[in-house]
Amino acid sequence: MTLISLTLLVAFLVFAQLSDAVLNVVGSTQTITVTGRLVCQGQPARNVLVKMYEDGTIWDSKLDSTKSANDGTFRVAGTYTKIFTLDPKVNIYHQCNYNGLCSKKLTINIPDYAVASGSGSSTNYDIGTLNLANQFSGETTDCIH
Repeated sequence: MTLISLTLLVAFLVFAQLSDAVLNVVGSTQTITVTGRLVCQGQPARNVLVKMYEDGTIWDSKLDSTKSANDGTFRVAGTYTKIFTLDPKVNIYHQCNYNGLCSKKLTINIPDYAVASGSGSSTNYDIGTLNLANQFSGETTDCIH
């Protein structure tokens, strides 16, 4: 990599970081809450890591994270200021029926209608009960989460 291309890459990354900071101030405040229940072969999937992100063009911004309760339930919520409609997704990192070194990662995209305007009001999007033993389209593994 030449010095010029390295300089351009660094400049682009700085610009992207600054533009996200500006765009997170300009725009409308939006909120989202997602709940659900995780099971593994019919048993509650406890202590499963769940993270909610704003799905960004260049990188994702974490809105919230939690671990599922003893009964497998979880709740993540977040507020974000953005010019366009928030594009939230929930990542679930689990080991159900999996013995690999890394966790399986299941991503659930949350629909636009579940996003509420303002910071005081929030709608709840319930993903229902997910059996993590199932095979999901797009499921991957993730060592760094």
